[in-house]
Amino acid sequence: MSYLFPFGEPLHALTQEDRTPKKIFVLGVYASAVHATWKKENKIICRALAVASEPRIFWDGNPEEAKRIISGISIPAGLGYLEPAGNGLNGPSAKVLDENILKPLGYTRAEAWLCDLLPESRLNSAQTRAIESKYNPLISSYGLNPVTVPPRPSVFCDEKRCLAITEELMAAQADTLVLLGDIPIRQYLKKIADIPYSSLGDYVRLYGYGTPTEITINGKPFKVLPLAHPRQIGALGAHSEKWSQWHKRWEESLGKGELS
Repeated sequence: MSYLFPFGEPLHALTQEDRTPKKIFVLGVYASAVHATWKKENKIICRALAVASEPRIFWDGNPEEAKRIISGISIPAGLGYLEPAGNGLNGPSAKVLDENILKPLGYTRAEAWLCDLLPESRLNSAQTRAIESKYNPLISSYGLNPVTVPPRPSVFCDEKRCLAITEELMAAQADTLVLLGDIPIRQYLKKIADIPYSSLGDYVRLYGYGTPTEITINGKPFKVLPLAHPRQIGALGAHSEKWSQWHKRWEESLGKGELS
């Protein structure tokens, strides 16, 4: 089934493009989207409307790419225009990944294999409210497409998807597995490995934040490193200050050579 964003862009899956062997495998939750500000007569109708799939997994929000993608979206005359959303609304998690996770560990993006439990974008509650209040009332009078991108689920990873992720993990040939937040631990790692924890909080109580441990998956040993989600690390919107501070201290300890 083809899912559509506001103004008709189709949803597509985002997966690792460079599938040569990597040093580190990063598992997130679900893909984000390209966000546009919708204006009419210089008045903002919606500050950040999800209008397209990102051009690649963990996209960094490159302004020129955002402009090119958004300029290609057709919007009926009379409904105004779209422009790239403001700073911090496109690609914030990717920037945190690059600067606060990969860089402190000594890796570049080119050395990482990136994956999400759900490789497609979904609508969070704020997006759903914006669509219901600003977009849906205009559908019939302007011949707009109904928005069919599903809402954010509670389950991102079923048994079939777990198998597919494990296949990617093996193909990556990485020796380090980084998990971003509670959900990849609970919905992937807990299902495929014998581990004594079900959340990041559990892991920290057992081993400490940012302390890698050893694990075996499909007979292959890995160094596993659960970390906070980029939203928490980068204080992006609603977040826990606790995780932000713990991650900051972890980065500082790596800079001092206290952890390996």
